[in-house]
Order: sequence, then structure tokens, then C-alpha cells
Amino acid sequence: MFRLVLILSIAPILAALAARWWFGLRVLATEGQEICRINPAKWPEIPGHVLPEKATAEVLGKLLHDQALAGWRTEYPAAAASRENSLRFGMAVPPFAAIIAIFTVLIGKTKPIAAIGIFIGSIAVSTLIGLLSLPAELSAITRTAARLRTLGALTPSCEADAVVRCALATAWLRSLPRVLAFLQR
Repeated sequence: MFRLVLILSIAPILAALAARWWFGLRVLATEGQEICRINPAKWPEIPGHVLPEKATAEVLGKLLHDQALAGWRTEYPAAAASRENSLRFGMAVPPFAAIIAIFTVLIGKTKPIAAIGIFIGSIAVSTLIGLLSLPAELSAITRTAARLRTLGALTPSCEADAVVRCALATAWLRSLPRVLAFLQR
């Protein structure tokens, strides 16, 4: 039974790692260091952030990501809260499952293969929940980017496209459980 769980859990984990690399790490590596300009006077204020006029696409992408999340929390608080809860689930469940698996092996209730199956299964479930809630966050980023282009904060250029792609990459990077993020450092 646990071997089946282990085998079925590996496929979504590998697919999620590949997607995180393709849509997140690769984009930041290729476009993240491009120097971009924005118009800070036309950019809505982001609480706790200072807007630079010129920075790398990665830095501006993270600012755009934070702006999108702030706007999403005010426009659609239930959807934003659901996304944050799914990210918290992905952060908390795998370590908790690991602790339970270790203790069940130590007291002799399960075999080590079962403990590994429980741990990998919890990572797979957390990964699927994080990926299923990702489209709503990506949609919030694209809506915010379109609004910033309309305001003139993002100029219609390849620089602005790099900033938007880096913001989307940031969302991909935070969508998977931290246990998997350690594998791709």
C-alpha cells in the first residue's frame, strides 16, 4: 500500500519541480538581471516598500508581485486568504508528517518504507494544493500588470514584459512546499 502511495506521489512532485524550474528559476536566471525602469510617480503606493526608478527585472517583478497580492487582498479577500492558507498548508504539513512518520517508526508501529511513503505522500498533496491555487495568483498579477501599464507605471516595452515575467516567476517559486524548494537551490 505505502509503496503504491510512494510511486504515485513521485510523479506530481517531479512534474512540479520541472514546472518550478521552467516557469520560475529559468525565467529569473535569463531575465531577472535585466535593468528596467518604471515610473514611481504613477505606481500606486506599496506599504513597506520604496520604489526605485531603476532596478533589475527580478526586484521590480517582486514589487509587482507584492502590489498584486496587496490589491488581490482588498478586491478578493476570500480568494487571497484561500491561497495564503494553501501555502501555509504546504509549509506545515510535510514537516509535521515527517515527525509523525519518524515517531511511528521509532515506536515500532510502521516500517521505514511506510514512513517514507507517508512523508512523500504529504509532500505530493501539499504540492498539488499549492499548484491548484496558483492560477488565481497568476491572474491577479496579470490584472495588476495591465492596470499598471494603463496608468503608465510600466512602459510598453520589453523591459516591462521582463518585469511581468519575473513577477509571474516569483509566484511559481512560492507555490511549492519549502521542502521541495530546498532541492532546487
